[in-house]
Amino acid sequence: MQKIGRERRHKRITKKLKGSKERPRLVVFRSKKHIYAQLVNDAAQKVITGCSTLSKEFKDKKIKSSNREAAKEVGKILSSKALGLGIKTISFDRGGYKYHGRVKSLADGTREGGLKF
Repeated sequence: MQKIGRERRHKRITKKLKGSKERPRLVVFRSKKHIYAQLVNDAAQKVITGCSTLSKEFKDKKIKSSNREAAKEVGKILSSKALGLGIKTISFDRGGYKYHGRVKSLADGTREGGLKF
């Protein structure tokens, strides 16, 4: 039941929020053990870049993958990748999750990394 509700909320959010080449959409997905983040260009229907707790850059840091510190680190890694591609502003898509805990930490990490919402 919770998954269905989250998917409905996510659809409702993505109707209003569209990513472009200049301002891509930051999509968040979280599971019990990991968190994933992707920058999506909805106009071209392509993923620009992404990062998760399973990516090589994160695993080199030796942090437990299921806590808020891990989510913040994923946000920092993603923002450094985005700045390398020339992206400075994004639209944040929380994926139907509440804006607290790991989702909020990921957003804070991307802000600390230099991206603007």
